[in-house]
Amino acid sequence: MHSPRTMPSIFIILLASFAMGCGGSSNASGTIDTSSGTVPQFSHVVVVVEENAGYSDVIGSAAMPYLNGLANQYGLSTSYYANAHPSIGNYFMMTTGTIVTNDDTFTGTVSADNLVRQFQKDGKTWKSYAENLPSTGYLGGDAYPYLKRHVPFSYFSDVANSSALAQNIVPFSNFASDVSSGNLPNFSFVTPNAEDDAHDCPGGGSSCTPASRLTTADNWLKANIGPLISSPAFADTLLVITFDEAQTSDTTHGGGHVAAILISPKVKMGYQGSGLYQHQNLESLIGAALRLSAVPGAGSSAGNMGEFFQ
Repeated sequence: MHSPRTMPSIFIILLASFAMGCGGSSNASGTIDTSSGTVPQFSHVVVVVEENAGYSDVIGSAAMPYLNGLANQYGLSTSYYANAHPSIGNYFMMTTGTIVTNDDTFTGTVSADNLVRQFQKDGKTWKSYAENLPSTGYLGGDAYPYLKRHVPFSYFSDVANSSALAQNIVPFSNFASDVSSGNLPNFSFVTPNAEDDAHDCPGGGSSCTPASRLTTADNWLKANIGPLISSPAFADTLLVITFDEAQTSDTTHGGGHVAAILISPKVKMGYQGSGLYQHQNLESLIGAALRLSAVPGAGSSAGNMGEFFQ
């Protein structure tokens, strides 16, 4: 079921699942976890979410040599599926364990249990780094190429009702300085802008080839996430890179087949896992890696991805 590959050592995770335990189990959406390992504890978890590309568009694509290099070197989940179309429900599943809404024009406040609430309970630090965010603490609508629906933390009542917590939503330009200064929080949610995450064409719009979008996203990852991997902080960091959903024509398990890559010094190098996972597994993995006392929504019963760890 799993095919090991011999590669160098470093650990990055692109989309994973919760590992508060071990052994196979079913989660709220029916996904099955076949893992048998245990997720180690990390000081830092970094999640990077790309946009609207299916597994077959990404894995093996000449347009994304950097990401494929990571997939070959670290851990690749070969059966990872988004939960819904369009984008917004997937972002909420990663952070609340429920889809909340499938309306990308949603402007309300989300009072459901969420990761921010859990971080506060457990004394964990966090930041949401968003490229082209107008200002620190900005909770307003789109300011293209910034898209609010790709920043789920900006909807939470916990954040909306606290000017102090709102300060944890920051421009992505802060990420490099936090990495270099050794000030990464326990949890980082990284959102490239709509032109750098494969959502839109370079320069905006939709009149370009899919390959040009993916190439731009790949170059962005190399330039902006590569420094994290080469930093001292990476020794105790779990990096997760994934896509929110596949093309709308792929509705398998709700949101289609997407790429998920795990990267860290603690992962099995060059490993391919075939366990069935979705975004609630990512939420669950976050909880396991940071040793949260609980995980919201479907993440609380989602299986782990312990198979990827040494």
